[in-house]
Amino acid sequence: LALFVYAAAFSLAYLSLSAATGALLLFGMVQLTMIAQGLRKGERLRGWPLAGFALAMAGLVGLLLPGLSAPPMAGSLLMALAGVAWGVYSLRGRGAGDPTRVTAGNFMRSLPFTLALGLLWLLLGQPVHMEPAGVLYALASGAVASGLGYAIWYAALPSLKAMSAATVQLSVPAIAAAGGVLFLDEALSLRLVLASIAILGGIALVILAKPEA
Repeated sequence: LALFVYAAAFSLAYLSLSAATGALLLFGMVQLTMIAQGLRKGERLRGWPLAGFALAMAGLVGLLLPGLSAPPMAGSLLMALAGVAWGVYSLRGRGAGDPTRVTAGNFMRSLPFTLALGLLWLLLGQPVHMEPAGVLYALASGAVASGLGYAIWYAALPSLKAMSAATVQLSVPAIAAAGGVLFLDEALSLRLVLASIAILGGIALVILAKPEA
């Protein structure tokens, strides 16, 4: 269910978001979800980690404030939901067993939800457009890149703490932003740059400091 919510919300959100904005929102929410789990299990934020958490939250709020360069709110909320779902998926996957088998099983169990959403999309009269190149890209993205990536992620999770697992994802928004600029001709706004510094810098302060029990 978490995998389906992540993939569905992610796909719908990217109908209106740029690559950089979507990745920043997604991984900001992933990391905040995993930090929240650490707090629930008894870790405490004081000093610099507390300041970092406040800075990250301020960055998210600043990114979404109304204005000419603010991303669409509907897409932003969907991507935030995708981030929470991926955080839950990552936390639930720690120690779940053989990563390839578990990932394949999760993909299979998500199919009924996916088919139901596709049917609902058609019943609501939403537009459907497919080209051969797009279908091939989708298959490569889902079956090859995502499937292998999730299996590798599952394999790494058992040796990572919740907050440490969030650390390794800090580079993703920067990689996505660079890809958007290089391959999709996207522009980097000042708001996005400042929000990126606040969110990623704030979360780095939280997860690189030794948490207090």
